[in-house]
Amino acid sequence: MVFVSFLLLNLNSKLFFMKNLPQKVRSKKLSSRVDLTAMVSVSFLLIIFFMVVGELSKPNSANLNLPNTDITCGPIGHNIKANRLYTILLDDNNKIITYSGILSYPLEIPKNFEFGKKGIREEVFLKKKQIQEYMTSVGKPKSEIIVIIKPSSKSNFQNLVDILDEMAIAKIDSYIIENEFISEEEKLLASN
Repeated sequence: MVFVSFLLLNLNSKLFFMKNLPQKVRSKKLSSRVDLTAMVSVSFLLIIFFMVVGELSKPNSANLNLPNTDITCGPIGHNIKANRLYTILLDDNNKIITYSGILSYPLEIPKNFEFGKKGIREEVFLKKKQIQEYMTSVGKPKSEIIVIIKPSSKSNFQNLVDILDEMAIAKIDSYIIENEFISEEEKLLASN
């Protein structure tokens, strides 16, 4: 009996202790869904970044409005009056030499200019106006000035960009950039 009472006591104490033991806590099941909001935001930012970088990395170029050289017009000098031609020679140290017509038979003596509002810009506007008036008087009001720009080997790239800016400011649509000099032009550049 003592043995049975001991077992019962022992069994009761185990039950007592078991009731006081913490119950098995089941872990909360985590959701298997992944929140992609942050990833979508980053993706859109990357797309926008690459679109902007792609647009900015495209090379920029200036439009060159060159005179017509098709079969009906012929190359410069063939079917074009010398009165319409205005040549700009770019020399070193920001010097500019200009003449009208053909240098062998110039319409006026060559002139020296510098860059700026009171320099070449004023002269280009004056020449454009003179040639437009002349062409209107001979019955061809749509014929405009044709500017031949000749940068020498001594001139720098900035001079060429500046003279192209002057063409845009004066709204001269027909100009050509040429790097071949005739002997008279070389003598003219050497003398200045």
